[in-house]
Amino acid sequence: MTVRELVVDDDRVVGDGGFLAIRRLRLRNRRGDGSTSAPYVCDVVVRPYGQDAVVVAVYARDAHGRTSVLVRDGLRPALALARDAAAAPLAELSARLFLTELVAGIVEVGDRGEAGLRERAAHEVEEEAGFVVEPARVQLLGAGAFPSPGCMIEKFYFCAVEVDPREQRALAGDGSPMEEGAHTRWLVLDDAIAACVRGELADVKTELGLRRLRDHLSTG
Repeated sequence: MTVRELVVDDDRVVGDGGFLAIRRLRLRNRRGDGSTSAPYVCDVVVRPYGQDAVVVAVYARDAHGRTSVLVRDGLRPALALARDAAAAPLAELSARLFLTELVAGIVEVGDRGEAGLRERAAHEVEEEAGFVVEPARVQLLGAGAFPSPGCMIEKFYFCAVEVDPREQRALAGDGSPMEEGAHTRWLVLDDAIAACVRGELADVKTELGLRRLRDHLSTG
């Protein structure tokens, strides 16, 4: 059975007023033979500003050619207060107040094309990692990817930039209380990827960004 198009019976935003909202679609599938399915609901997570995000692997190489990556431990109230570790199919740490991630930020409306992604990446690296980098030094790591297309339209765009660890400044942040307590640290690239597999670094965009960086460096 083929689906030719979607019939939209209702389309409205619910739960607005916060950082995110739900776009609630009431749909039916129009099939190849002209018939339609039973009505169903599709909820989509939307953000009032900025649809996508840039993820930046900040890295450095030592005199022996070993690559290390900068990761950031940031406050994640959603995990600390809303995730039920007891409901997980496998044992996991409970109540994560902070989560280790790569530098990332929302792609804003004016960030267009590859130049716009590089500009946004450079901005986030300065704000979240404390390094001032020229946008031209930012390397794009392939196409964007959807992390959870069943309910999110956000796409992650992966980038990398090489820095000198001695040039790091204090983290500026964006002034939000969500930025309080954030700090950075260096991990050997291969060790960081292994920590992702073990679940010690449990952020999917971070693992994908690290793997794309390793692939990029191995072919560069």
